[in-house]
Amino acid sequence: MSESLYFRQLLAGRDFAVGDALATSMRNFTYVVGDRQTGEVVLVDPAYRPSELLDLVTADDLRLMGVIATHYHPDHVGGKLMGEQYVAGVSELLRLVTVPVHVQSPEAEWVTARAGVADEALVLHDDGDQLNVGGVVLTLLRTPGHTPGSQCVLVEDRLLSGDTLFIDGCGRTDFPGGDAAEMYQSLSQRLSHVSDETILYPGHLYAPESSMAMGDVRARNFVLAPKSEAEWLAMFAS
Repeated sequence: MSESLYFRQLLAGRDFAVGDALATSMRNFTYVVGDRQTGEVVLVDPAYRPSELLDLVTADDLRLMGVIATHYHPDHVGGKLMGEQYVAGVSELLRLVTVPVHVQSPEAEWVTARAGVADEALVLHDDGDQLNVGGVVLTLLRTPGHTPGSQCVLVEDRLLSGDTLFIDGCGRTDFPGGDAAEMYQSLSQRLSHVSDETILYPGHLYAPESSMAMGDVRARNFVLAPKSEAEWLAMFAS
């Protein structure tokens, strides 16, 4: 990790949104990533209590320059969770600060419809686009499957995987916009170039560990074991 990289992994219900029963049960991670020398950072998947996340940023004398949405689901960017309980997220954050929201192009319509974010607030990206936050470079990897425009964020030796890949398991493909065949391609092909030394930082705390080297994830995670799409679909498609 370079000296200029600022990186924080924040667990909803513990590091912010304390006392929120939904946040505690969902175990979402929000990430703060940027350049400690320039003080510029972005928030990855801010939900539940965005004002508290903004307070954490300003308390460290940092400036929020943008938001990265790994995908449209309300526990990551806000909106109605399963059509019932409302989760505060990006829409509420944008009432406090004006910053761009970075999404993959296929995810845009889902973010606007489900999270209530205006089209003009979105910056649309293609696979492999790079986002400069101060002197720190973030590479946006399109990894559809959980949703049409899910993305992972590669920054130096760290991969922020959203709900594409967990330390144990991967994101479900039976929600609207999910595609099991695309998920297999994302896991087996689109992330294949990520080195074993890269540290995986998932979108949820679904394992005892909060992060793990990709080599260890590849050796341990059962969703990475199938050797063909047909085998993967037979085991995991729903």
